[in-house]
Amino acid sequence: MPFPRDLPLEDVFASIADGLFTVDANWHVTYFNESAERITGITAKEAIGRKCWDVFRSSICDGHCAISECRESGGRITNKPIFIIRADGSKLPVSISASPLVNSDGEVIGGVETFRDLTEIQAMRKKVQKLYHFEDIVGRSPALEKIFRILPQISSSEATVLLLGQSGTGKELFARAIHNLSPRKEGPFVAVNCGALPGNLLESELFGYKAGAFTDARTDKPGRFERAAGGTVFLDEIGEMPGDLQVKLLRVLQEKTFEPLGGVEPVKADVRIVAATNRDLKQRVADGLFREDLFYRLNVVTLGLPALAERREDIPLLIDHFVSEFNAIQGKNVEGISEEALQLLMRHDLPGNVRELENALEYAFILCPSGFIQPEHLPEYLQAPHPDTADNGLFGTMDQIKCRAARHALKRNNGKKMATCRELSISKDTLRRLLARTPMGE
Repeated sequence: MPFPRDLPLEDVFASIADGLFTVDANWHVTYFNESAERITGITAKEAIGRKCWDVFRSSICDGHCAISECRESGGRITNKPIFIIRADGSKLPVSISASPLVNSDGEVIGGVETFRDLTEIQAMRKKVQKLYHFEDIVGRSPALEKIFRILPQISSSEATVLLLGQSGTGKELFARAIHNLSPRKEGPFVAVNCGALPGNLLESELFGYKAGAFTDARTDKPGRFERAAGGTVFLDEIGEMPGDLQVKLLRVLQEKTFEPLGGVEPVKADVRIVAATNRDLKQRVADGLFREDLFYRLNVVTLGLPALAERREDIPLLIDHFVSEFNAIQGKNVEGISEEALQLLMRHDLPGNVRELENALEYAFILCPSGFIQPEHLPEYLQAPHPDTADNGLFGTMDQIKCRAARHALKRNNGKKMATCRELSISKDTLRRLLARTPMGE
């Protein structure tokens, strides 16, 4: 059946499922179809005549505009993932395609862009990835799975929880997970970094103050404990809390009350406390820097969070997670990471743990315009030879080098053979043969 030539183009545009809009040379919206109205929550009447960036407020409106790129290059952009802000203020993932609008004389007079709601696709992707996600925590290593199994039971109680782990292991993520899985999930989650403020400011921040408590206290100010009523207070870097405040925190834990600065009546503390530290609190108790009674009050339930070096098999999953996140935030279309760059990250110790990995990938996104992250996109210190190879040298026969590499990889992976096989891209049989050999000269 031939296409009806007299069918108005507007009727065609109105019938397609994707949102479609056009702009003139001055970036004013000139057309806005029905699907665009449905996806954005903005009517055509509201959109037409306004600047496109005022309508969409997208992740690429601040300098990476797709239509602008097309107008400058004369080319097209296809299926670029970004997000826009809907009329109700919610963030919406979309995939856009754009091209310049050209008149019969070949002059660029504006641009046209289509966009597709990716909400359902992302929801499906999350279902697929759910096996490797717990709340906002990414991983499938045995070390994490052990925590995942007991976290719901811990969360359902009112017990105080102490999270122990190196810097960058995601202590706040675990604290939020405990809150979200608890009966207090509808209440506020309030985080306080005990090492970021001097003692006098930390006290007023935690407990609040009454008018007249000090010179500038003209009105009452509620503290974090009061603002977290019905919810959870997360005390990060609890090991840095000054001694006089430790006494007041002990009262909150024992009596469930506190007194604001300048106050005379106790205030009920209807909160659950989750604390975290990268310090050895037992040693600080022995050194007289942390109260023993407070330590035992905090130490009702203790969760030791594994360092990234103890769960290297999670690194590829974390990389996928951060690549997706940065693509959405920065409006890029980085497809992933190359095998060479992945091996560099797998072989480095990453003492800064997940935070260091995230920062390295954020740096890579600055240098990687699209495609796959390559070794040259990573920070320079990650491009350097790993100490295992630098210290031992690539000397000896090929068999000796292979055997050394296998042993060092096994050590890095804490004796986990499957993780070692993944890092070296070899089979279990090959790893077993390499470990069984004793290279001559060693």
